[in-house]
Amino acid sequence: MMGDVALKSDKAREPGPAMRLAIDLGPLLIYLAAYWFTKNIVLSTGIFMVATLTAIVTSWITSGKVSAMLWFSGAMVLIFGGLTVWLHDATFIKMKPTVYYLMVASILGLGLWTGRPTLKLVLGNAYPGLTDAGWTKLTRNWALFFVAMALANEAVWRSTSMEFWLGYKLWGAMPATILFAIANMPMLMKHGLNAEKAEDAALPPQG
Repeated sequence: MMGDVALKSDKAREPGPAMRLAIDLGPLLIYLAAYWFTKNIVLSTGIFMVATLTAIVTSWITSGKVSAMLWFSGAMVLIFGGLTVWLHDATFIKMKPTVYYLMVASILGLGLWTGRPTLKLVLGNAYPGLTDAGWTKLTRNWALFFVAMALANEAVWRSTSMEFWLGYKLWGAMPATILFAIANMPMLMKHGLNAEKAEDAALPPQG
């Protein structure tokens, strides 16, 4: 009985799909809107940093925890955003996704090399029933995807305008991440994923 009560209490604290999406994607959308309205990279980056801190606090208030990926993503925003604001140079915030993607890919790759699918530690609750083989394949797939996204980000920001790069993040990088997650579903189902209990919006935070 006490265990059932505790389980219900934990579930009551879990944010719904809309809240999880707002926490994961909200800061990026606010950043894009801020730049398009102000055309001021320093101001919009400062707003991005505040929005990211707000997402971290909101996650703590609504669920009592902050995921490792959100902590990592938030730290990257604060470091590269802080350099952009301090030096008034957009290069740093443009490079942030590249560094983020490569660091995450490296962490996932190291987990595979040592026989411990790192992604399972971060998204374990999101994919109930998934076998170890499934976690290994999913970790490998995301690692390769992040390497590809890092290369794409470098190609875009180095060869286009700030406006185009921001448009790419909204209409290119974000949909690509969602579609890639969906494309992995058939493989996950073959490796034991319980689709009925799987969490919605089980996506790594955007770079």
